[in-house]
This record gives sequence, structure tokens and C-alpha cells, in this order.
Amino acid sequence: MRRSPLVLVVVLGLSLAAPAAAQAQPWRDARQSPDRRAAALVAAMTLDEKISQLHLQPDAEHQRFVPPIPRLGVPGFRIANGPAGMGPADDKPQKPATALPATMALASTFDTGLARRYGRLIGSETRALAHHVSEAPDINIARVPRNGRTFEGMGEDPFLVGALAAADIRGIQENGTIAEVKHYAANNQETQRFTIDEHIDERTLNEIYLPHFEQAVTEGRAGSVMCAFPKINGVFMCENPALLQGKLRDDWGFRGFVQSDWGAAHSTLGSVNAGMNLEMIDGTWYGDKLKQAVLAGQVTEQRVDELLLPRFRTMFAFGQFDHPPVLSPLPTAQHDAAAKEFAERGMVLLRNEHAQLPLDAGVRSIALIGPFATMAKTGGGGSSAVIPTSTVDPLPGLRQRVPGALVTLDDGSDVARAAALARTAEVSVVMVGDNETEGKDRPSLALDGDQDALVTAVAEANPHTVVVVKSGGPVLMPWVSRVPAILQAWYPGQQDGAAVAGVLFGDVNPSAKLPITFPAADADTPANTPQQFPGVDGVATYSEGLQVGYRWFDAQGRAPLFPFGHGLSYTTFAYSGLSVRNTGDGATATFTVRNTGPRAGAEVAQLYLGFPAAAGEPPRQLKGFERVALAPGQARRVTIRLDARAFSVGDTAAHAWQPTRGTFTVSVGGSSRSLPVQAPLVRR
Repeated sequence: MRRSPLVLVVVLGLSLAAPAAAQAQPWRDARQSPDRRAAALVAAMTLDEKISQLHLQPDAEHQRFVPPIPRLGVPGFRIANGPAGMGPADDKPQKPATALPATMALASTFDTGLARRYGRLIGSETRALAHHVSEAPDINIARVPRNGRTFEGMGEDPFLVGALAAADIRGIQENGTIAEVKHYAANNQETQRFTIDEHIDERTLNEIYLPHFEQAVTEGRAGSVMCAFPKINGVFMCENPALLQGKLRDDWGFRGFVQSDWGAAHSTLGSVNAGMNLEMIDGTWYGDKLKQAVLAGQVTEQRVDELLLPRFRTMFAFGQFDHPPVLSPLPTAQHDAAAKEFAERGMVLLRNEHAQLPLDAGVRSIALIGPFATMAKTGGGGSSAVIPTSTVDPLPGLRQRVPGALVTLDDGSDVARAAALARTAEVSVVMVGDNETEGKDRPSLALDGDQDALVTAVAEANPHTVVVVKSGGPVLMPWVSRVPAILQAWYPGQQDGAAVAGVLFGDVNPSAKLPITFPAADADTPANTPQQFPGVDGVATYSEGLQVGYRWFDAQGRAPLFPFGHGLSYTTFAYSGLSVRNTGDGATATFTVRNTGPRAGAEVAQLYLGFPAAAGEPPRQLKGFERVALAPGQARRVTIRLDARAFSVGDTAAHAWQPTRGTFTVSVGGSSRSLPVQAPLVRR
């Protein structure tokens, strides 16, 4: 196990002065509201000081930094990446942090309580490493599974993403770290991401690409939002008044600050008028050009004040003036344990013929094979990459779990040699995967190199073969019927080896479900024409409309390799007794889940709603879920409540959500394609 040195404790920022200073500088009075304090501070600033606080100022020591103003007691402001642990931040060089499993693994848990704990760990480490903001979570919908940042997101369904994002944000912000939800909005591909113009109709935008951002703001209370690179319908996001002012602030009541993605601002006046509050990377548009615009009368100083107030108000509300974050040691042992649990809980058992898993602890020999068997897969590439505080690689992870077994490692680079090793072992564990990264999309969902041939050869050599897939999103599996067991481990983070071993040997009973559909072929995806992805002449046309992810598979009658919501267990579950009724503006569904197998386990019960045909909606949509832990033979009645929004559609004439009347179908089960109990519900 490799471990980095603990960081030393130092104080960062400015200490606030005594009561006399608070009298001279009223914004230092913690008894006042954040709004009053922010207004008093801005009123005391010169124009140059105001301009200096509207953009980052990287230098030889800082990468993501707004400098302090000592005379006013304004602390320096430091920003960190953070979807799966604190990534590249203000520090040079980057400091180690706990590398958590990819956010896609978190989404697979369908567990808002776990999501809050996940966020709490990120927020606590961000503060301990003396930063103010965690650029997290990344909640863009997985419209294109080949997207290089699929691993950073939470899948293809806005209802699931919204629920988990709100919980993650609340966790991040529990101890005074500001969560910055990103990338607002529809940042769904890396190809031409700086310039792509996404043509999205109003209904699709409102029903698929915005609801989870709304939930992040209204329920998660995110302190910050990052405006994304792309254009939407011809307008760059960071200068898009309809979405930054109209939707975000006017409709959803957002009171935090909007920060640009890394160079996503494209103008001074356009960004000012739309309400972008903080420019990143530097002051290209909000530096001298903004000052000249003020002096020329193009921008009023009052408007500059309005741009500053949300960030200062947020900092006051989060206690960042009164109690600045200080560099502190990380509780590495505690966070290692949490990282292991998160990884275990996020792994999806895709296939388990003849009860191949869990493995018997009395196994005498294991052939550990594959390019992803040699070292821990701690995460994807790009701005979310974390330098781990420690790692557990697959080989020591297995050897620690079964010390009496002979575990032999082969990297799989020679397929024939790997197959020969597999023949000598009782069990073969093949670890394959992908390497997603920011900045480029995958050319195909196929595993690269000889990985498919490797799996096929090992499976032919040893009938007791388990495949562990470490990928950021769906991969093609031409060998799926040849192997008895497949475990989707995503990017497991720094506890990779220990977590995978725990699931393989049944220390943890899998309960995760797919937050994204696995297609059988590259063409089996909603955006499957050049016009849709990556776009033609700089325009990506979202002509699939509402048919994203499983909605498309259902509407097209197409069979996926593994459906949205799918995930097996080492036990089995049954559903019965569905009862639905209208309650006020919403409805309630009650049903029974029973553990019909021999082990204790947890099932994620999923509720899907089918709209009346006249509504023009996809065949069914996730509208509720509940994780239910059950002992063998135990049954529990589960109640899922649906609010009025669950029965509404985006009305383009009214530019608002409107309720749908008629007969709905309520379906409940263990995946989007396994819904054994159904009932009609009439809405009048």
C-alpha cells in the first residue's frame, strides 16, 4: 500500500479583526445578514478592487485563485475540482486527496444517503486542503455514451441525477465548502466542446437537460453554478440571459454565483448582461476590458456591484470570511474505509450464471489477468483526476482477502500466455476496461486493443471465469454469453483492489443498478447520426428529442445489452401487491418487496410512469426509487410518493410545466425492463 505524507497545518487567509474593526468595517459584523454584509463590503470598494474580484488571477504560485484585499479583510478565494475527490486545484503542485470511485459508481447506488456522505467527504477534504469551492458535482445527462466525461456524470436519467446531485451538494456544503454544480447546461460531448452549437427544442431542454440542475439549486441549494462551453440554440452559455437569468435566477430562485468554465466566457458585455459573476481562467473579458467598458459608460458601476454581490453573499453565508479554511491533515484511515465502501456499493453485478459468484473463500488458485489487473484504476483523466493518498492494487487486494490461495498475475498482453495461465487455475478473474478522459470522446464503445480476444480466450480456457469491467460508461461485450459472471466496477478509486475483492468473495452483496443503458452495438444509441453527434458544420442537432437513454430503447423497441436500472444480487427479490391512488396534487404507490433468496441483501425498487398516449412522452420514465434492505425471507411494504411535477410535461405554448390528464400506467420492479407489477392511475 502506497501512502503520501500527511500535510502540515498552516493558516490560510486573513483573520478578522476585533469589534473596533467591525465598527469601522460593518461587513465584519457576523451578526448582520450575508446580504447586508456583502452590500456594505462592495460599497467600500474602489472600482479597481471590484474588477480584481471578478476574475481569477493565476500566477507562479496559484492556478485557481482570486487574490485577497487586505485593507478590507477580503480573503483570497481558492477553487478546486471535485466530482470524485479533490482534483487539480489552486495548489502548485497538486496535493494528494482521497480518490473516490467515479461519480457513475455513486449514481449506481441509487442511494441519496450515500450520495450525501460522498459529498461530505469531498467537502471536508476541500476545506482541509484550504480551498473554498469544490467544482462538483458534474451532472450532465449521458446523451452520448461515448462522451469522454461520461465517468464524471450520474447517468442518463434526469430524475435519478437530480435526486443524487441534490444530496451530493448538501453533503459538500455541510462544513462550509461551496459546491459548484456543472456544467450548465447540456455539456454532452467533448468533440468541439469549445464551439459546438447544440440545437435543442424547448420541451426537450426543459424535460431532459434542465430538471436536475433545477433540483440542484432548489433542493441541493448549490452555492455556485458553472456555465458551460457550448452554445445552446446559437448563444454561448456564459452569455445566455434566458438560461442564466431567466431560468436559473428568476424561475429557480438561485442566489449564488455563476462561474465560467475554463475559458468559456466569450465577451464582456454579453457575459455582464447575462449575469456571469466570475471569469475563469483569467481576466480576458472581466479585467481591463470591463474597466474600460465602465469608463466608457457601456456598463454601469452598479452593474459591476450586482455581479460581485452573489459571490460575497455566498461566502458570508458559508462562513468563509469569519472562519477561513486552513490547511489540515486528512483523516486518511477513515476516508480509506469510506472510499472502499463507496466502491463496493457502486459495483453492478451484470451477469451471474450458475451462481459463479460469490467466490468460495476456500479457493486454492486464482489467475488474475488483464490490463486493468496490474494497478488500481483510481479515476478518469482530465480536470477530475485525483492524486490518491494511497492505493490498493488488485493483486494485493485479492491476496489479502484469500491469503491461502495462490494468486498469479498476468497483464494479458500475450493472449495465448494468459489463456495458458487460466487453464492452471481454479478460477480466472479477467479485468478489462477503458480510459476515459476530458478533452476527447471515445471512438467506439468497444474495448480497445486485444481485450475482447483476451476475454474470449480465457473463458474458453477456464469455464470458471469472472470478468471485472473497469470503465467510465457502457462498453460492448461480444463475449457476454461466454462468461458466467460479469461485475461492472466502474473506476473504483484508490481502494480498487480491496473493494473488488470484497464483492467477488461476498463480503458485500451487490445492490447497485445501472444508471445508464448498455447497448449491444455502437449504433444502438439515440444520437447515432453525424447530425446528432458529433454534429455537422459545428451544429449538433438533438433530433432524438425526449428519447434519451432507455427512453429511446423503449420507444424504438430495441433490446439493450443490459437495461437501465439492471443489477443482480447474490439473493433474489419478488414484488407484489401494488396499490396506487391520487393524493392531493400527486399520488402514492405502495407495494411489497420480498427477499426470496438465501442471503441478506438490498434491492433498489424502481417506479416508472407511463403517460397517456396523447401526451407525446416516451413509453415510461423513472419517477421514484427506494433502496430496501431485507433479511432472507423478509418482506416490506414500500411507499413511493409522486408529486404533481411527475405527471406534468413541458408546455411550449405556456413555457411552463402543465399537468397531463388521463390514464397513466404505474410500473414497479427491479429495472426498466423488469417491471412485474403494474396498475392504472386515472388523473382528472
